Amino acid sequence: MNLVFVLLLVGAAIVGAVRGDVKAVGQGAFEGASQGVTLAIGLIGVMALWLGLMRVAEKAGLVEKLARAARPVFRPLFPTIPDGHPAISAMLLNIAANMMGLGNAATPFGIKAMEELEKLNPTPGTATNAQVLFLAINTASLQLVPTTVIALRASARSNDPAEVLLPTLLATVCALTVAILAAKLLERVWK
Repeated sequence: MNLVFVLLLVGAAIVGAVRGDVKAVGQGAFEGASQGVTLAIGLIGVMALWLGLMRVAEKAGLVEKLARAARPVFRPLFPTIPDGHPAISAMLLNIAANMMGLGNAATPFGIKAMEELEKLNPTPGTATNAQVLFLAINTASLQLVPTTVIALRASARSNDPAEVLLPTLLATVCALTVAILAAKLLERVWK
């Protein structure tokens, strides 16, 4: 990734030199960096709030209760995962964080879920159907409240930052449906 950024910066400098406006490239880089810091600081509050709520829910045992309540939905999707396995809790935390639009908060839970699923893997290093399906669900990322997008729109002074709720929900429901169907259909093809 560092190489990509260096190449972009060098490419911009070359184009700026060819056009005779290298100064604008430097100014643009500094302005972009400044806006990036401002944006990141603005997102810290939202991320801290949701990460804190997730941690409280985890410590209060709500996650385990949610795992038990979601088991009827998870059982047909993930029949190879035993009841009460830690992978289920990690997957639920990941999915819940994604549903709240907190992709950054969801990442550690997703990694933990994959580690737990790998413990059940009879051929380590080769993805199981459960791992593939979880990855598809995680990638589709159903968004009930696109918190990060709303925060970005609010920081950009949008007149109605939350107007993206319905379109985001519809798009992500479609993506989730296609992801699950594709994973389940391909699971049958490559048995």
